[in-house]
Amino acid sequence: MSMTPSPEKPSLVHPLWLRLAHWLNALAILIMVTSGWRIYNASPLFNFSFINELTLGGWLGGALQWHFAGMWLFGVNGLCYLLINLCSGRFKHRFWPLSLRQFCSDLTAALRGRLRHADPRHYNMVQRVAYVFVMADSMLIAFSGLVLWKSVQFPLLRELLGGYEAARYIHFFAMSALVGFAVIHLVMVALVPRTLLAMLRGR
Repeated sequence: MSMTPSPEKPSLVHPLWLRLAHWLNALAILIMVTSGWRIYNASPLFNFSFINELTLGGWLGGALQWHFAGMWLFGVNGLCYLLINLCSGRFKHRFWPLSLRQFCSDLTAALRGRLRHADPRHYNMVQRVAYVFVMADSMLIAFSGLVLWKSVQFPLLRELLGGYEAARYIHFFAMSALVGFAVIHLVMVALVPRTLLAMLRGR
């Protein structure tokens, strides 16, 4: 009597801790961006404002409360994510080394629609650079945010960022860069939908 082999179980792409960190970070960014738009509208840096219906908080005080709540989630979750990546060796394995030549090659292939995504467990050079950039950008958001929140308590950090007003611009542009990354990330997910399934199920 022949035995029919059972289908092979799909390999693990993203562990549970990574999926939790990803979705908590997405929630934190959504809270911080929408509440941040309301805070920006109260004292704009440029000659435009965001549509109030797209903002969170209802008024400046409410927006600040939401922003601080998102800040703690963003900071604690981001710190845990970074420490796990560094201590487990995942950072070195997944994101290092970086190569400018390979980045240009992969970017050209991506723009031509020829960049392969055969194995989602391995990042191409465009993904590596993008994720490392997001980590650095997130730290810049956190540091500039600390200056805006507790400027007197962090005088050295304030001076390193060029002062309070300079920190406002740095915070705005760093968060804008993160929003830009999120938009591109969503477009890529739409083009390669199995990456979303992997982030939901892990396999």
